[in-house]
Amino acid sequence: MFVAILHNIRSLHNVGSIFRTADGAGVSKIYLTGYSPAPTDRFGNKRKQLTKVSLGAEDSVPWEKQNDITKLINNLRAERYKIFAVEQHKNSVPYNTPSLSPPILGGEKTALIVGNEIRGLSAVVLKQADQIVEIPMRGKKESLNVAVAFGIAAYHFINITPPLPSPSRSDLGTRRARGGKKKRVV
Repeated sequence: MFVAILHNIRSLHNVGSIFRTADGAGVSKIYLTGYSPAPTDRFGNKRKQLTKVSLGAEDSVPWEKQNDITKLINNLRAERYKIFAVEQHKNSVPYNTPSLSPPILGGEKTALIVGNEIRGLSAVVLKQADQIVEIPMRGKKESLNVAVAFGIAAYHFINITPPLPSPSRSDLGTRRARGGKKKRVV
């Protein structure tokens, strides 16, 4: 099981992008904590800015809104999840550190937390993580967009986990066209 926690992400576009990436990466569930926006508003209406970017992934990836990230992390830990926070920190290690691979290769349940676009994750959240990982930066900028960082980390983590079942042959040649109709892709 591989879940994502989006904590205090303010941008509907970033949340939508993470939903789309999570769908592609096979994330089991997304937890939206703090003020991260949900795909629907309080009246149950879809948020157009989010769904424009997610392209329907909000319907294919289960999600849940949680107000208290500490309680969520404690619940996941009780279910034997290993908690990884993506953040630049004095105690972080590069996301592709070889020593991170063995627990995940063993099929361990994994939760990946990403945070606010400007402030990142708080010290309180970082203290709750089993491991803080970061994406090394080689240029002049200090960080990546949160949706891009999530994609890099998520695909790294799925590449070192047991493989997902392959889609059936009938699923490989079809894509949903606008309007919900399937069209054959050759």
